[in-house]
Amino acid sequence: MKMSMLSTKAACNSHGQDSSYFLGWQEYEKNPYDEVRNPNGIIQMGLAENQLSFDLLESWLENNPDAAGFKQDGDSIFRDLALFQDYHGLPAFKNALVDFMSEIRGNKVKFNPDNLVLTAGATSANETLMFCLAEPGDAFLLPTPYYPGFDRDLKWRTGVEIVPIQCTSSNGFRITESALEQAYKQAHKLNLRVKGVLVTNPSNPLGTTLSLYELNLLVNFIEAKEIHLISDEIYSGTAFRSPSFVSITEVLMDRKLMDSDVWDRVHIVYSLSKDLGLPGFRVGAIYSNDDMVVAAATKMSSFGLVSSQTQYLLSAMLSDKEFTENYIYENQTRLRKRHEMLVSGLKKTGISCLDSNASLFCWVDMRHLLSSKTFDAEMELWKQIVYKVGLNISPGSSCHCAEPGWFRVCFANMSEETLEVALTRIKTFVDSITIPDFHHHHRSRKSLTKWVFRLSSKVREANDR
Repeated sequence: MKMSMLSTKAACNSHGQDSSYFLGWQEYEKNPYDEVRNPNGIIQMGLAENQLSFDLLESWLENNPDAAGFKQDGDSIFRDLALFQDYHGLPAFKNALVDFMSEIRGNKVKFNPDNLVLTAGATSANETLMFCLAEPGDAFLLPTPYYPGFDRDLKWRTGVEIVPIQCTSSNGFRITESALEQAYKQAHKLNLRVKGVLVTNPSNPLGTTLSLYELNLLVNFIEAKEIHLISDEIYSGTAFRSPSFVSITEVLMDRKLMDSDVWDRVHIVYSLSKDLGLPGFRVGAIYSNDDMVVAAATKMSSFGLVSSQTQYLLSAMLSDKEFTENYIYENQTRLRKRHEMLVSGLKKTGISCLDSNASLFCWVDMRHLLSSKTFDAEMELWKQIVYKVGLNISPGSSCHCAEPGWFRVCFANMSEETLEVALTRIKTFVDSITIPDFHHHHRSRKSLTKWVFRLSSKVREANDR
């Protein structure tokens, strides 16, 4: 009776909250690791947060008390900020943000603040673009594996469908022309009108930057099909080693497409959640050369504005060029060091990672630890890692990976000491199961069955609660 009194949207289960990606978070929240208070708890390695450079941000705040205290030249501007509610945003912040975006891209491209729409994070930016570019029942093509949250961000409220561009480990999960064409044909078989392609660059969850070949391939594809391209570049400042990050804007400019229709059909999503490590500030942006998209997205931004206090604080921070230059360099240096720590630690346990050069995580290959080459076996292994090992990592199936046995493992949201604990736990676990002929050894299968039974019991108990 109660369900019938709610809207279809409220009653439906298409949000994606039941994905193993989010279920792992829930298990972590029930039993979070703490070095002192809960040393046997679950370590959160499923959350792509950048906590490595907070000291740089805190140092800047200490040295710039006026910005944090909402003062200008010593005088309070609290009243002005508290009353400001223009959905176009503070001009000073938009100017500072486009300059920061250019700086991350080596100043090879410039951005016009008039083409920027502020949103409450990248989640809001991506959803807003769906509302601007597609009708319910239209489709966007996304290369797999992709960020699990896109099932919520792109589909839930908009009614837009996602059709996967199937990428495989045979070429390092790179986008190919044949995969693009197959996805396009699949959409038409499903009677879906394709309105565009959405990519993350650098990739979430792969941690790789798109190659020039792939970027040009995408431009050629959307040009031929007369569709849109959304380039989600929220990890652009995290590229910590070569090859360097190349923005889609740079490719368009190099090809002198500024006066073409393609120029207006390419849109960029950006955020300060990853590069600056400020997800709680909810600062996202859409950058588009299409005036109608900018106008429509600006009106829609009324449903998710960035607070004027946040804009003022960050406009001061990002306008400090000495700070931004040092931050970008130091943050990338720290990410590279932490990435190497995870990769080398896993290698010692016999686990390899996809060769990556950016982001806050690694795409980890555990196919050899599966009891069979199935997604059921992947979930079996994932449950062991969550409950037995005490690590929340994201299974590849939650990212719509076509091959079982891959996992996304985050490394920037914890201390070195906590990462050491995680690596020790993984090594202990792998050593306990990688005995000769593991997948057919009686003792190993018996042990595995016991664990699956205990894990199933835990899941049942959790559901009962």
